[in-house]
Amino acid sequence: MDDKRNLILAVLLTGLILFGWPYVAERLFPGSMKPAQSAQQSAQPAPSAPGAPTPGIALPAAPQDRASALRQSPRVIIETPKLTGSIALKGARIDDITLPTYRQTIKKDSPPITLFSPAGTTDAQFAGFGWAGEGLKGPDANTVWQASGSKLTPTTPVTLRWDNGAGQLFEIALSVDANYMITARQSVTNRGPGAVAVRSYGFISRVGHSKDPSTWTIHTGPIGVFDGAANYDIEFKDLDESGDSARLPSSGGWIGFTDHYWLSALVPDQKARFEGQFRKGAGETYQADMSLPPVVLAPGRSLSQSNRLFVGAKEVKVLEAYQDSGVTLFDRAIDWGWFYWFEKPIFALLHWLFTQIGNFGVAIICLTFVVRALMFPIAQKQFASMAAMRAIQPKMKALQEKHKDDKPKLQQELMDLYKKEKVNPFSGCMPIFLQIPIFFALYKVLQLTIEMRHQPFALWIKDLSAPDPLHVLNLFGLLPFEVPAFLGVGVLAIILGITMWLQFKLNPAPMDEVQKQIFALMPWMMMFIMAPFAAGLLIYWITSNILTIAQQKWLYSRHPQLQQAPAQ
Repeated sequence: MDDKRNLILAVLLTGLILFGWPYVAERLFPGSMKPAQSAQQSAQPAPSAPGAPTPGIALPAAPQDRASALRQSPRVIIETPKLTGSIALKGARIDDITLPTYRQTIKKDSPPITLFSPAGTTDAQFAGFGWAGEGLKGPDANTVWQASGSKLTPTTPVTLRWDNGAGQLFEIALSVDANYMITARQSVTNRGPGAVAVRSYGFISRVGHSKDPSTWTIHTGPIGVFDGAANYDIEFKDLDESGDSARLPSSGGWIGFTDHYWLSALVPDQKARFEGQFRKGAGETYQADMSLPPVVLAPGRSLSQSNRLFVGAKEVKVLEAYQDSGVTLFDRAIDWGWFYWFEKPIFALLHWLFTQIGNFGVAIICLTFVVRALMFPIAQKQFASMAAMRAIQPKMKALQEKHKDDKPKLQQELMDLYKKEKVNPFSGCMPIFLQIPIFFALYKVLQLTIEMRHQPFALWIKDLSAPDPLHVLNLFGLLPFEVPAFLGVGVLAIILGITMWLQFKLNPAPMDEVQKQIFALMPWMMMFIMAPFAAGLLIYWITSNILTIAQQKWLYSRHPQLQQAPAQ
């Protein structure tokens, strides 16, 4: 029975390693999971939008600096609490978006996150809206629009206008909220002598793969919701291999690109039928586009259709608010995975604790107390069972010596002993099984949610979403050399190993010497395995271990007889 219990523990340990392997691999071999991008690839033209002759501008042979690219068109300024940037009147492109509330690193002088940059820059990404139609002279990338104002804010919308000289007047009425959503009400008035067929479209073009590698636990790259289902199946590498994706018709939903923490997405009218597609251009250029069904516009008639563009941070509450307002499954922009139903409550509790306390590290510790409190009765049964096993170890040892040459007889005698002493060796495994989904849910929450990004705890822990920065091998930064990722054992990992070792010392010692040695090494193996993980995850596990030790000590203090046959 001991063998089976140890086998179960080994399987659980293996599962834990598999869960974390993508995260560990990137730190053992930095950059190995990221596609390389050359300057030549960065300087390719963007793919074309559906039905538009030339929506992309051919990029120069060498990438331009961002400031020079921004000066090539008159602009309308964007200014909101969470977005700053501008819109190019040439092409009506939204190609300059910065997030002033987020920094690239934890340094105080770190520049803000830039999401959109004009065509021609190294990390070009931009969006636009337009019209297409058979025989229609529609606006293109070189069209210079007239603006009704100079600044787009939550209280000052701006309308862009262009007359094609052939009887059609085009307008894009732009408005923006206090978060990350830009609404484009696209209108066309037919003043010509004959009917014209028009359809509105939107596109997001980008150069290069995501800087955050896509793994089986975190999806980055093309993303969307089509006919009520989130689609994480299309990767940049798929477009590289096979070109444009299949067309993706949908009623409601959205389409775009996601990075680890950032999202750019087109959100059509949720009551309209639209057709989406991901496209592959020259080099590493990609495009997500959507178009609405064509409409025949008679002379003297007008058509207006509203589409939206989200460009910003994947804040859980913000995504949920847009979803509540009608954007289908918008919270699935975060790849919660199979444990969605469990991860969302864990996040909600953790975030609530953070809003009450003001420190994410303390919130994690409080979350651990809540989890341990809920599991207290089950844990008590586990510890009682383990203590009972500890107490009968002399009898088990005697049986082992007596029947060392008769394994079937030994197993039968052990079963009789368990039955007589009312001991169930498997009962100690139940809390471990219950901890696995909690641990994995917290792992996903810490890895996925931007709310954890760059959150400090105390002392040297300045970013709970990153590994412990203090490494033993360079004497915690005193020696001037970079520690290899696989040897980067920090203070938190050492504390984790020590608390696991103390916890194991309170458990019954295996009778088999080989098993005993494996269990003796396991805390230190876990120390190395867990070292590359987020500091917040290690704080959770350390706190859980300390509470487990305290609970075991309390149990033994109430039942001194259970401390017989101490672990060796």
